[in-house]
Amino acid sequence: MNPFPLEERLFEVLRDGDWPSPAQAWRLDEVGLTAPMLAELFESQVLSRQLDLHARRLQARGEAFYTIGSSGHEGNAAIAAAFRVTDPAFLHYRDAAFLLQRSKQLPGQTPIHDMLLSFAASSEDPISGGRHKVLGSKALNVPPQTSTIASHLPKAVGAAHGLGLWRRIRGSGEWPTDSVVLCSFGDASFNHSTTQGALNAAAWAAYQGTPMPLVMICEDNGIGISTPTPAGWIEQSMRGRPGFHYISCDGLDLLDTYRAAREAERLARRLKQPVFLHMHCVRLMGHAGSDAQQSYLTAKQIKAAEARDPLLYSAGLLIRHGVLEPETIQTLYHHIGERVAQVAEVAIRQPKLESAEAVMASIVPPHRLSRRQPIEAEVDATPATMARLLSQTLYRLMEAYPHLVMAGEDIGRKGGVYGVTQRLQARYGAYRIIDTLLDEQSILGLGIGLAQNGFVPIVEIQFLAYLHNAEDQLRGEASTLSFFSKGQYTNPMVIRIAGLGYQKGFGGHFHNDNAIAVLRDIPGLLVACPSNAADAVGLLQEAVRLADEEQRIVVMLEPIALYHCRDLIEEGDQRWSFPDPGPEYRLPVGSLGQWSEGRDLAILTYGNGVYLSHQARDRLEAKGIALRIIDLRWLTALDHDEIQRRVADCAQVLCVDECRRSGSPSEEVITGLVERGVESHRLHRLTAEDSFIPLGPAATVTLPSVAAICERAEGLVARQTAFERTVTGSRT
Repeated sequence: MNPFPLEERLFEVLRDGDWPSPAQAWRLDEVGLTAPMLAELFESQVLSRQLDLHARRLQARGEAFYTIGSSGHEGNAAIAAAFRVTDPAFLHYRDAAFLLQRSKQLPGQTPIHDMLLSFAASSEDPISGGRHKVLGSKALNVPPQTSTIASHLPKAVGAAHGLGLWRRIRGSGEWPTDSVVLCSFGDASFNHSTTQGALNAAAWAAYQGTPMPLVMICEDNGIGISTPTPAGWIEQSMRGRPGFHYISCDGLDLLDTYRAAREAERLARRLKQPVFLHMHCVRLMGHAGSDAQQSYLTAKQIKAAEARDPLLYSAGLLIRHGVLEPETIQTLYHHIGERVAQVAEVAIRQPKLESAEAVMASIVPPHRLSRRQPIEAEVDATPATMARLLSQTLYRLMEAYPHLVMAGEDIGRKGGVYGVTQRLQARYGAYRIIDTLLDEQSILGLGIGLAQNGFVPIVEIQFLAYLHNAEDQLRGEASTLSFFSKGQYTNPMVIRIAGLGYQKGFGGHFHNDNAIAVLRDIPGLLVACPSNAADAVGLLQEAVRLADEEQRIVVMLEPIALYHCRDLIEEGDQRWSFPDPGPEYRLPVGSLGQWSEGRDLAILTYGNGVYLSHQARDRLEAKGIALRIIDLRWLTALDHDEIQRRVADCAQVLCVDECRRSGSPSEEVITGLVERGVESHRLHRLTAEDSFIPLGPAATVTLPSVAAICERAEGLVARQTAFERTVTGSRT
């Protein structure tokens, strides 16, 4: 007995001639198809189905590991046929037929072998190298996606925006500027905030006349794992939505799907406007191999879904239009199945990833040639604030990198909340200094899409707390792209985030936020945090170099409380104002800053902690304590050996950490020193409490203070002195 009822049903229909008929009886010439093209589409559908079935056979043998399939969605082969192979496609995980059909547009492709290598998690898999079962191909312009819940849609919007931007600056990126960006997702994902944000961002841009050659394909099978989608919900939500063209098609009918896809392609490519292509389809064989759909669907419902199998409809079309006979269709089906089985036996014997080093090899992207242009820049030696020098640096960077684009809320006309980006838009235009809508997911998605299309974006998140509703764009999309594509796809970018505590006059935890654990927890992401104006220049210029040449994703965490700080101890002393170090000044990853050579106490700190420690230094040195202040500067990729070397000759070490005690940089710093043999009695932490930050006079009571630093430092030095006396006395 065949364990797959879909196959039995297909054979019965071919034998009895009882194939279903589409609702609309299109002629081939009406929709622009020929008989050979229809046969080719059907072959892609069958191949996708056979790969689904064989993945489950391999899983039963322990040779495949991820069986979420495309069965019921095979109509997307017709969508692939309507677009160019150079049109970037960010695909839903049920789009195997799309990828297979697209592969036929480019000679030399081996999609069966490649996909089976992915199923088997082989290191020879040409797209992910065995890191995940993904649909992707560099040659076919399909960036890899995993089990994404529409998190890829914001970057698709960004990529589409980038096409028009390249035309505007008369350049070219990864894809031809007359391309159309495709992205597909399911009806359940339609309800995710990420989808709604991407739809809104695309419509918002198009409504204002911004070119947006984008086709969003909603593959509506009517169910999200076990939760039904209300009938008519997608159409009622999208039909008539401002900024979008809405097109619907029957995804069970190749002719109707091809007709709709051609219309979507025409509108998006010619008018540069977004299209919502609503493809009605069916989900077959459950959500995934591990999904027991009989636990939430009745036998009658499952059988009704199987009767809507798109392969049944396609077989009927082939016979009705005189393209293939039933016997030929069945022979083709068996032949493709045999071919898949044969290739699978080869694929499962290919090497697998066997070491941590191999798995992690593509977290960091490959280097590329710098695109920086030489510029003549006059450097103002007048000491200035961090905000002022950051602004001057951004001007220089915009000149030196013609492909650099900035985007964020209020950064253009207003010049940013803190004036850092003032007058940049007037100088470089609204197309390079982009005022975005208020949606952090869309801002980060825009940056990811622009970066993937060859730009180096600097995107701004207005406050650190605003990042938390969108952090998966960094974790799940930006930082995983190189990992899941073996470095073939990258999205290098710089994210400027104003944040941390010690602000005055701002309300509560949304503007004073010291939670950075999520940034330090993302593999491959670099985080820099300047404590002074000169370092801000060096870190920002290095961040852009890293993005341009090393294709890295870098966060610049900028302490708001220090933006306009000029003085250190007394008003007018100008001790926290610094001259511009110039366009060649860069602070490499892991480089430390250091003040003084005192050996009584080393303070390891960053950001506001450096400023507070300098204020404390005057008091401590007046009491005879020889201090050394070390600025971490980088909060990820720490050079622990250098940190240990810098504190090795100090009697005591205090890590002053303005972030919360749990999940803060000081945890890693102290651990690194312990691992390198520094005695635990010499190591101490002064951190913020595990608390949100309140408003008003209490805004700093949970944070390290100058008084707390002095008290802790004096206590440690006194304890060290007493310890040394005890040791000396015992020796005597």
